[in-house]
Amino acid sequence: MENSIMPQGESQRRSLADVLLAPRSVALVGASDDPSKTAARPLRFIRQAGFDGDVYPINPNRDTVLGEQAWPSVRALPVVPEHAFILTPTDAAIDALQECAELGVPVATILAAGFSESGPEGEAREERVRKIVQRTGIRVLGPSGLGMVNVRRKLALTANAAFAEPDLPVGGIFVASHSGSMIGALVSRGKERGVGFAGLVSVGNEVDLSVGEICAATLDDPQVTGYMLFLETLRHSDKLRQFAVQAAQKGKPVVAYKLGRSSAAAELAVSHTGALAGEDDVADAFLRDCGIARVETLDAFLECLPLLACVPVAQAATASKPRVAVVTTTGGGAAMVVDQLGVRNIEVQHPSAQTYERLAAAGVKVNSGRIVDLTLAGTRYDVMSAALGVLRSAPEFDLVVAVAGSSARFSPELAVRPIIDSATQSPALLPLAAFVVPDAPEALRRLTASGVPCFRTPESCADSIASAYARRSPLAIVEPAAVEAGGAPILLDELAAYELLAKVGVVHAPAVAIDVTGDGSLPDNLPYPLAVKVLSADVPHKTDVGGVELGIRDAGQLDAAIEKIRANVARNVEGFELQRVLVQQMTRGLGEVLIGYRRDAQVGPIVMLASGGIFTEIYRDRALRLAPVTREAALEMISEVKAMRALDGYRGKARGDLEALADAIVAVSKLATLPGALVLEAEVNPVMVLEEGQGVLAVDALVKIGG
Repeated sequence: MENSIMPQGESQRRSLADVLLAPRSVALVGASDDPSKTAARPLRFIRQAGFDGDVYPINPNRDTVLGEQAWPSVRALPVVPEHAFILTPTDAAIDALQECAELGVPVATILAAGFSESGPEGEAREERVRKIVQRTGIRVLGPSGLGMVNVRRKLALTANAAFAEPDLPVGGIFVASHSGSMIGALVSRGKERGVGFAGLVSVGNEVDLSVGEICAATLDDPQVTGYMLFLETLRHSDKLRQFAVQAAQKGKPVVAYKLGRSSAAAELAVSHTGALAGEDDVADAFLRDCGIARVETLDAFLECLPLLACVPVAQAATASKPRVAVVTTTGGGAAMVVDQLGVRNIEVQHPSAQTYERLAAAGVKVNSGRIVDLTLAGTRYDVMSAALGVLRSAPEFDLVVAVAGSSARFSPELAVRPIIDSATQSPALLPLAAFVVPDAPEALRRLTASGVPCFRTPESCADSIASAYARRSPLAIVEPAAVEAGGAPILLDELAAYELLAKVGVVHAPAVAIDVTGDGSLPDNLPYPLAVKVLSADVPHKTDVGGVELGIRDAGQLDAAIEKIRANVARNVEGFELQRVLVQQMTRGLGEVLIGYRRDAQVGPIVMLASGGIFTEIYRDRALRLAPVTREAALEMISEVKAMRALDGYRGKARGDLEALADAIVAVSKLATLPGALVLEAEVNPVMVLEEGQGVLAVDALVKIGG
């Protein structure tokens, strides 16, 4: 590269992926001459890895850094570097970012912590970074980012101590992680397993560049075959969802390990990244709707991608409860897989009579049972090969798991060769995975090198299978209605809530308001029996304060009910004076459900279906989706809620109108795109499910809109 300032336009014409992940030149701002210090690591790692681009250590106090020429500032460099790694302390890092931005450096990574995770002062610093980005157009990775590694380009632009590791494993996996330490952990664990990487990025606080945008920048790279995401939060979920939709279209699988399953993990995420971890059920629904496989174990995180590649998301979505065949040479090892699958509500399928006949015709003798146990005969190549050929072409299965026993350790080539040959020579048959019971690293390396999904533990095997089939085909993104919210949120009273819900097609039981301060009278067309409820946005939870009376059968009971409600609410709600009540025709259905909606702070609009009644929160029997939903998705939600079985003709009882319930779910989900109103929350509870063909009716509703 010539010794002159490179025109800014030349660098800016390079893509984000180029300057972020494959820069031709890097500046190490604040590089240390002390090999024991963190700020010395990037230069050491870059040289060890063999990067062939230009590297400029910046240190105003030294002429050399680790034996190489140093420059006093970025401004003093002979060129404008394409990527600056800022290694200075927090406040100095912001000054360095400003200098880089003024010079036209396209991308900067900030190592320093002390931003939003450290309280108000840190939030103010983060806002300074954000304003620099907005004003100048520089892209920022971090803060609190340990850097990035492009394994193919031999660029280890990172301060992660793990990258002292020589001979980094090269492969097709791209990793994006909120935790900087995890990218090093994955490399070391992957190297031991024979898993290789294309690139790894520590995203830090995501003040600018986010997981989704970074991954999306690599989608057109044919050498990137799949993605691993280590997530502490779902910040910038819109970018993540856009990436996931595109990844599914390109057939590139995505697996995620998301923290926050426990309250302790959620608290850790808050303290570590300065962002609240979202409610875990919402996160789970979001990832599934994005077609991202969310695993529970670290082993599955490393081992899952080959299975996802064999089971495209569209195929997985049609078999959410996969029909699994297990063939083995060791009954005990296979039983562990069966057990772990059962824990995840996946049953190993019993082979059909026709399949047993085909096995016998192929010379494979087995006893009838849920597991196809070949015993020691299965260690013979011809027996295992024949069994796999029959099982992988049987119509009653979606997936075959081959369990290898002790021979995998002592004769790895013989033990796994029939599995490898079956997978590679007959790729059009059903997907094939392997669980290796003993500690047999060579057998696993052979399977991995051949692209066969393979697992070290029954837990990771079952976790990966369940996660693969829990994915849903990501739909085209429907943009929520754009509405400005200028003031405080407004809670509507029940009647106003019904009026808004009617705009999206939610049907409610007939109801009218009565002014109890004047001479309000009951309309003639609203027959008894009636429900009477306090009608005020100031009393959203009416039952809790004695604001509901049911089964009113005449005018005398109506007057008495109103007076009782007046007294109850006055006693329980300080300063409240009853002015209106809602009277509503009593409706009896086959069952009650709850349909909820809210704009989640992290993932946006979601819709929920839950069993109705007082035990909803206790049993957490519910289904969640990103809103709006299709009718097909609404029917899936109904099938996921256990209480809905009672409405599906259970034990000969009348069947509820589940088709109308699906329509109601779709209607509520359309609040996400309702023009003219920013609906923040809505809850229709209960919804009475009537007999088949008679529909459903809302008999109470809460709606909160943006002010």
